[in-house]
Amino acid sequence: MPSLRHIRKRIQAVKNTEQITRAMKMVAAAKFRRAQEAVLQARPYAREMRSTLARLAARHEEVAAHPLLAERPQVEHEDLIVLTSDRGLCGSFNSNVIRRVEHYLLDNAERRDGIRVSTIGLKGFRYFRKHIEGIHNIEGLLARPSYRRAVEMAEEMAERFTSGQIDRVTLVYNEFRSAVQQVVTFRQLLPLESPSTEGETRPDFIDYLYEPGKPELLDRIVRRYLANQLYMIVLESVASEHGARMSAMENATNNAGEMIQQLTMVYNKARQATITKELMEIVGGAEALKG
Repeated sequence: MPSLRHIRKRIQAVKNTEQITRAMKMVAAAKFRRAQEAVLQARPYAREMRSTLARLAARHEEVAAHPLLAERPQVEHEDLIVLTSDRGLCGSFNSNVIRRVEHYLLDNAERRDGIRVSTIGLKGFRYFRKHIEGIHNIEGLLARPSYRRAVEMAEEMAERFTSGQIDRVTLVYNEFRSAVQQVVTFRQLLPLESPSTEGETRPDFIDYLYEPGKPELLDRIVRRYLANQLYMIVLESVASEHGARMSAMENATNNAGEMIQQLTMVYNKARQATITKELMEIVGGAEALKG
């Protein structure tokens, strides 16, 4: 049985760990609230952007025929962008994404040479760089999600897509459902999914007045829609990360509390055994003196 001193040291070490995990949980909870608010505030704009594009698609065939919405008959070259976190201690947040990406690459082994893997997040980058040559990490999106940075990245994607360098852009990320639920999702970003025109095909609709010219304005709206979709995905991933870290730290704090209780019981038993042994030695010594 370990000594009382050793058990006391273990109890103190676990208490220190419990304090750290509790503090990390509080920090993650504060960041999660901010990230959740950012997602909730951005969703109405995203819905209205999609609705606007749907109304335009119902009125003008130029929208449906836009190059960024054009499906390729055969996908030979694909950009696969993997969203993870920059830091760990967030449970299975990163491992779930990495595992799904590995399965995706195995399932598409026949066109593996045409899949270009990029990462957003250091955890995914550090893992895949050991297995994939030429992989690069896209920085400047996770620490402080910026719509301007999303616009720049979306323009780069659009340029590669319209020039024929790639046939599809797919993002793999944790979709935010709640603080305790994140779902790994594969989202095709390019070509853009054509917005639903349901309810926008009435014969009595009123068209818009366009300033500047209609083709230029429609192209700008489609590209803005692409950037907005990318920005929303980044916000969802960041909110999922903080939610996963908050849950992981809460579980770690609870486990530390249970371990402290178990070690305290072991300490009390060991202390009682030591006291009993000393009493038996005293009684035995007294009996020996009497004899």
